[in-house]
Amino acid sequence: MPVLPGAEPYRHEGGEVGVLLCHGFTGSPQSLRPWAEYLAERGLTVSLPLLPGHGTRWQDMQVTGWQDWYAEVDRELRVLLEGCSQVFVFGLSMGGALTLRLAAKHGDSVSGIVVVNPANKVHGLSAHALPVLRHVVPTTKGLTSDIAKEGSEEVGYDRVPLHAAHSLRNFFRLVDGELPQVTQPMLLLHSPQDHVVPPADSARVLSRVSSTDVTEILLEQSYHVATLDHDAERIFEESYAFIGRLAPSVGKKGSTTGG
Repeated sequence: MPVLPGAEPYRHEGGEVGVLLCHGFTGSPQSLRPWAEYLAERGLTVSLPLLPGHGTRWQDMQVTGWQDWYAEVDRELRVLLEGCSQVFVFGLSMGGALTLRLAAKHGDSVSGIVVVNPANKVHGLSAHALPVLRHVVPTTKGLTSDIAKEGSEEVGYDRVPLHAAHSLRNFFRLVDGELPQVTQPMLLLHSPQDHVVPPADSARVLSRVSSTDVTEILLEQSYHVATLDHDAERIFEESYAFIGRLAPSVGKKGSTTGG
């Protein structure tokens, strides 16, 4: 299947510090592309993969599950670790959950994590019906483009495949149990007005990780897809400053170019 315009994966070979970016459920790399390019322009090595089943048509996602999505980002992380001296992982929404699991599993190999509106559970009464409902109804209405900024659109699916949603629910439970294994420095940015992932999810993440170096920032001007919203520039700047604090070579002239 052809990839939706804008949903293509992105990679940039930069310096010795690498960043892996993980997009959200039913979304695509397009939601994080400006962030990835911002980091690439500053000399970082950047990887923004397209998760299996995403970025084409929802029917392709119906036959994938969390194991497929996690395997993709895990593979990309291992590639970055081979070529970089330090690697950071960033994620939006479900990409935040993927980020947290990579941090839990890879330990000190990951130098720090940045999560934006990280998702921690499937909410609502329908969540409990998913195990049965997914065999009766293939999809429900989509989650994409929860953005306050006029004219800003997210490239993703307008339907949610319920088999995939059921797998997502199982994944969130798994990650929730692994949160105490997350020890890395963490920057968590979240929108008080989020119509996809409630603030309770960010609060849960903050309360369960074992990280001692934690920064929380509120994105007052943005909805769920904050990386394409009014606060996007702030996310980019804060995340780059976060890397600069933990990777001393970043930001020094000439030290992160080439490679």
